[in-house]
Amino acid sequence: MIDYPVIDPVAVSLGPLQIHWYGLTYLAGLFFAWWLGVRRAGRVDTAVARDQVDDLIFYSAIGIVVGGRLGYALFYGLDRWASDPLWVFRVWEGGMAFHGGLLGVIAALWFFSRRKGVTFAGVADFVAPLAPLGLALGRLGNFIGQELWGRPTDVPWGMVFPRDPLALPRHPSQLYQFALEGCLLFIAVWLFSRRPRPDWSVAGLFLMGYGTLRFAAEFFREPDAHIGFQAFGWMTRGQILCVPMFLLGVWLFSHAYRNASR
Repeated sequence: MIDYPVIDPVAVSLGPLQIHWYGLTYLAGLFFAWWLGVRRAGRVDTAVARDQVDDLIFYSAIGIVVGGRLGYALFYGLDRWASDPLWVFRVWEGGMAFHGGLLGVIAALWFFSRRKGVTFAGVADFVAPLAPLGLALGRLGNFIGQELWGRPTDVPWGMVFPRDPLALPRHPSQLYQFALEGCLLFIAVWLFSRRPRPDWSVAGLFLMGYGTLRFAAEFFREPDAHIGFQAFGWMTRGQILCVPMFLLGVWLFSHAYRNASR
């Protein structure tokens, strides 16, 4: 068993104002997305110009926050939202969902494409390689905040999280997701996107890759206590949400290359 490296989840405390590492990982993720976007915007085969990157990241940030919060309320906290409608606005109490954030970003990209007069497919393919590093940093924020930990295990690298009331050695599943959905997915999508590709293929690869890797990582992650296992007695809510995401990615990827061959 490995000792959990206890890190104060509060990065900066100024009187009543507390800045958490989790919030800083969001900002860092947006910064890296902007930096990578500036690099991609210099290519002749991209739909987004350099002077549009700032607006694109701003639109995406709104989509992440609004979609992530509403997605959490719909997918993981619908009963609580129904009993307390104002709870959805109390974001300081925590609760964000990736799949909701994804839907929010998709809506933001569609709105951006309409406002700027660029193709939706071009914007989606432009943004897809920028996202995984932000996802990786978000999982580090989960690890520091001791949330979304893994299932009990006897592997040598199991950790006891101080906030775990059962004090059981668990998979550090946040780090698994950091490595898979963050680093590995970034390498795959970024390398794939370095050459000109058919419209929707880069976005399709991202959806397929994330859906597959998140589905696999969920086997090591403790399901939400108030939801537990669902389909077939072993699938988690996260795995269920990954299935349509993966299928959409397969359709977009195959559609992109079918059209390119015509």
